[in-house]
Amino acid sequence: MTDQPRIETEQVTLGYDGTPVVSNLSLGIPPGSFTVIVGPNGCGKSTLLRSVARLLTPNSGRVLLDGRSISDYRPKEAARRIGLLPQDSTAPDGITVAELVERGRYPYHGLFRQHSDDDDRAVAEAMDATGVTDLADRQVAELSGGQRQRVWVAMALAQETPALLLDEPTTFLDIAYQVELLDLFAQLHEQGRTLVAVLHDLNHAARYATHLIVMKDGAVVAEGAPADIVTAELVEDVFGLPCIVIPDPLTGTPLVIPHSTAHRTRAGYERR
Repeated sequence: MTDQPRIETEQVTLGYDGTPVVSNLSLGIPPGSFTVIVGPNGCGKSTLLRSVARLLTPNSGRVLLDGRSISDYRPKEAARRIGLLPQDSTAPDGITVAELVERGRYPYHGLFRQHSDDDDRAVAEAMDATGVTDLADRQVAELSGGQRQRVWVAMALAQETPALLLDEPTTFLDIAYQVELLDLFAQLHEQGRTLVAVLHDLNHAARYATHLIVMKDGAVVAEGAPADIVTAELVEDVFGLPCIVIPDPLTGTPLVIPHSTAHRTRAGYERR
């Protein structure tokens, strides 16, 4: 996939009910990257992603898409450049998998353009890529949590955007589904999409991200390749977690091993 969008923030301040969560933040998402944003609860990760998705208007500053304020885009125009997998997704009662995925084609419909062969192709390809083709006639409410999340990803893929925003996509999934879904996102990135995800698991972030953004108290405290920035000092400073960082034996990416008082007590372990 070509023509990767340039996503930037320019001195943005974001908040709710007059209380700022992010202040004067400027950053850029590397086009073509798998960028993951991490940080403690309440640091502004999802708030930042919501502003890029046009769900939250900055109190000041601008979110830029291809050098132009994202607020200047018509909704369907922006939706053809950036897709969103939201944190909380609720399907209408009685809707089938195929019907939900077809909703991803909304940005391409208008008064003079309704359903087309392109829509059929995009929906079929999205369902195939996410492994939900066999579920097409099932009601979404009948599916397991992992299956439902794949259906929502399929809907986002059917939108055929070069960039995809993922707000805590693995929340409430068991470990097998988490890895399965993250592997799928890695495949989508390898196929040419820019991905921007908010994740809670630092080890997952370090394993899958090509570009990592670490936030604390509404500010970016570090960013870059995970191998370049994830250290025990950074983790303790940002998360308050004493740890050691070692190479993941499977991938070589940083692996955070927390210190455990209970473990030291049981095994006579002394923190080094």
